[in-house]
Amino acid sequence: MPESTSRFTIPAVPAVVLSIVSVQGGAAIAKGLFPMLGPAGTTSLRVGISALVLLLVVRPRLGRLSAVQWRAVVPYGLALGLMNLLFYYSLARIPLGLAVTLEFVGPLGLALAGSRRWVDVVWVLLAAAGIALIAPWQGQGIDMLGLGFALAAGGAWAVYIVLGQRTATVLPGQQAVAIGMLFAALPVLPLGVAGGSLQVLTPHLWLLGGLLALFSSVLPFSLEMQALRTMPTRTFSILMSLEPVAAALSGWLLLGERLLLPQWLAVGFIVAASLGATLTSRPVGPVAVGN
Repeated sequence: MPESTSRFTIPAVPAVVLSIVSVQGGAAIAKGLFPMLGPAGTTSLRVGISALVLLLVVRPRLGRLSAVQWRAVVPYGLALGLMNLLFYYSLARIPLGLAVTLEFVGPLGLALAGSRRWVDVVWVLLAAAGIALIAPWQGQGIDMLGLGFALAAGGAWAVYIVLGQRTATVLPGQQAVAIGMLFAALPVLPLGVAGGSLQVLTPHLWLLGGLLALFSSVLPFSLEMQALRTMPTRTFSILMSLEPVAAALSGWLLLGERLLLPQWLAVGFIVAASLGATLTSRPVGPVAVGN
């Protein structure tokens, strides 16, 4: 087994870069599905297919889980599903680059939580300035509900990281994500079914849903797990801090979404805050399998 997998090993840094590109490509596919399925239907399709694929590949032994493992993995999965649902609701209303940028406020706030150092005040002020540049203070521009959904998705991401760290202590990473993805479907499938979008799925939509699951969940998860075997967590976090920039560029190239100068500055401020927090404080852990 090791001989066959080693032939396809990708160096750690390119693996993380490919993961970021894959996630943003998946987000572009998702946004294209919104007119037909809506955010809830699209989330249901992505999470449902991802859960099936991961369960078939990882084959976790559900019957052998202890009560402690169930208590850890169930809330972890629910947080994962809620995070994706809120992110897609934001993505339906605001550009991809801004949605990812605002979502990053959650992990950033977690990294700075409880800090008493003066240098961390700088990162908080930078992030706050970024949010201020995005918000439509004159009643025009960015959709306020979309902004709220993105920030809520960031809060869910922070909860997901905390629960993921707890789950990792009692369950191997691959099993945790596979089982967690199964429970991630619980908060989103009822909304997808209630909206009626899942009842009209065509072969074409199933194909797009499969590509969405591949690019947004399965492939990034595999690449990030591979990279983390050899890459320090701090280096991984630094690379992931660049994801808002990648999202803004992807939105521009793939979706034709053009950000205004203040919005580009907002992306830069929040990326700088994330990089600064990563370099000057102890990382809270990898933020794999995000949006």
